[in-house]
Parts: sequence; C-alpha cells; structure tokens
Amino acid sequence: MNLREILADLVAIPSLPGTRNDKIADAICNHLDLPGVTLHRIPTPEGRWNILASIGPTDQAGVMLSGHSDVVSAEGQSWSTDPFRLTQVEDRLIGRGTSDMKGFLAVMLTLLPEFLQMPLRRPVHLAFSCDEEIGCQGVPYLIERLPDLIALPQYCIVGEPSGLRPVRSHKGKQSIEVKLTGKPGHSSDPAAGLNALYPAAKLALEIQDIATSLTVEGPFDPAFAPDCSTLQVGLLEGGVAVNIIPEHASMLIEARMIPAQSPHEVINRVLEVLRHIQQSASVADVPLQSKYRVLASYPALSSNDNAELATKLGKLGGYPVVPAVSYGTEAGLFAKAGITSVVCGPGDIARAHRADEFIHEHELTACAEMLRRFVVQSCQA
Repeated sequence: MNLREILADLVAIPSLPGTRNDKIADAICNHLDLPGVTLHRIPTPEGRWNILASIGPTDQAGVMLSGHSDVVSAEGQSWSTDPFRLTQVEDRLIGRGTSDMKGFLAVMLTLLPEFLQMPLRRPVHLAFSCDEEIGCQGVPYLIERLPDLIALPQYCIVGEPSGLRPVRSHKGKQSIEVKLTGKPGHSSDPAAGLNALYPAAKLALEIQDIATSLTVEGPFDPAFAPDCSTLQVGLLEGGVAVNIIPEHASMLIEARMIPAQSPHEVINRVLEVLRHIQQSASVADVPLQSKYRVLASYPALSSNDNAELATKLGKLGGYPVVPAVSYGTEAGLFAKAGITSVVCGPGDIARAHRADEFIHEHELTACAEMLRRFVVQSCQA
C-alpha cells in the first residue's frame, strides 16, 4: 500500500480516546507484520493498546518515531465530508486525524519497508500510543516497558503537526476535577440547605487570584506566548433548577506550566485553597463535602539538551527551529524518561480538532524524505 492508501486505512477507523482501540491497533499491527520487525503490543490497565515496533539491533541506543493513534470526536462539528473517510478536495486530504496525527503514522508505516532494507547499526523504533487526546494517559505504560524491551533510544521525534518545524520546548499540563457537595432544599428557605455553588464560586475567585499572580510574579520564559504559566477554571456546573438549593457543584481546572515550573506546584496551591474552604466549613459545622481527581498530567518539554537534534532535523527538512509552543505533547514524557526529544511532524496544529481537518500530500512526502535522511544519518552503517 502507498502512503495515501495507508492514511485512508487509518482515517477510516474512529479511534476515539477512552474507548477500546483494538481495531486501530490491529490495523497498525497488520502494516507492521513484516519479517525483520520485532513487534510488541503493550496494554494499559483499561485494556487499550500501545504498540512498539523495532527494526535493527535492539540492544543498541537508536532513534524512535512516535505518534498517537487516537483522534478527537467529530460530533457536533459541521463537516463537508465524512470525517472518517479520506476525501481529496483540490489539494487537501480531508479526514479526522489527517494532521493530528495519523498523517505522521502513515509516513512511519510507509517508510517501514525501506528501514528493513537498510544496513542498520542502530535500531529504528516506531511507537504508537493511545489516549493522548485525554491527557497523554496511554504512553506512560509504553515508556515504563521500554527498559525491558529495548536499549533506551538516544532520540525521539514526536510527530505532532508542526509544519515540519522542529519544536524544542512546550508547556506541561495538569487538569483536575473538583466536586463539592452541600445539602439540597427548597429555595424558599435557603438556610435549610447548603448551596454548593457558593464555595465553588469562592474557589473559582481564588483561582483567578492565583492565575493573576502568575502573570505578575512569574517565573517567566520569553520563548513562550504567554511567557508565564497559566491557570484557569474551564467549566463550572451546579444546580438543577432555580427553585432548588444546589446540592452539587463541579469544576474543571487546568494549569499549563513553563518548564521552570511544575504543574503540581500550581495545582497544589489550588488544593490548599480547597482544603481551607473545607476546614472553614468543618469548623462552622457546615456539612460541606469536597473531593478532587486528576484528569490529566504531563510534564513540560525542556530545551536543555535537544539543540543538536532540532538543528539536524531543521537542516534535513529545510525549516527553522521553533524555540517553544504553548500546547503539550508526549515529548515531555519521553524526555523525562531520559530520551532526547523534539516535536516535528507534518500538518498544522491550527487544523487539529476542527471540522474538515486536512493535510497536503506534499507535506507527507516532505516528512517522509526528512525522516528517511535522518535515519540514514543516525542509524545506518
């Protein structure tokens, strides 16, 4: 199969995060099932699959190409074509995941037969993760298994859509859900109940103050826009009717952090406020209950040690190096595991998660040429 046929094969599978991914995993493994490929299917506790394919001497430090196989939903979006059927309109290949990031996966799979023909002195690894779109939840289980399966790669290229511009750094993220429980009652007697929206509103205002302090006090990193860490309440819900005292309130809170600051550091400030609200309620003998859970957490990608890799990819692809972006990827997790990592892939992040997501075929072929040359320089005898 050629590159476009492989992309069509992948796009046709609505591999939504948080759902069973056997179908996309089987499709990828069918493309990988060739003599000379060492193939591992690595499960997550939820029963979904990461995939690792290796070519060459796996006891040597090599290079890894990595991408996620899940895509966001197309529900509620106004598509001009079937989002799960690759459709060409003029010079655009339209379909869910074409840019983010099944285009890169298709390039990886297209290059596989070439990698198998190369006299490799260092291995090439192809990694396919799951559940990236819900906070990079799948890839940690793949990373955890790497020391048992292969020598730790020297380099990792995470092929998120960057216009083939090597990205050296990105922000980290942690998001949490907070739930507050009060006491219901008839709105004609507010004192007979406990309105859960009020402590939620207090927490939201305290979060606003913390967010403001980040913009004033820093730390700052001029490579990013905005140049500091950010914090926000993204969703606040509660109540069922205007004449019922709201028993429940829930909030989704997100911190995005520059590499100099840990997401845990800022979220812990939020949790300290929550604890103070709960303690004050307990002292006043108010029956308020609160709990939280972490929804997503991944570290920032630092540019401390990836200048050489980014520069090499920039020269091979003919594109400038990008110092930093504010969105997050799995590259931060690979870097934390000790693998020098950059983000570099075909397509544009601005097309991701939108109706009529697309990629140009010339972007895919340019990516293939860049990766081909990179593997020849880095791994071939």
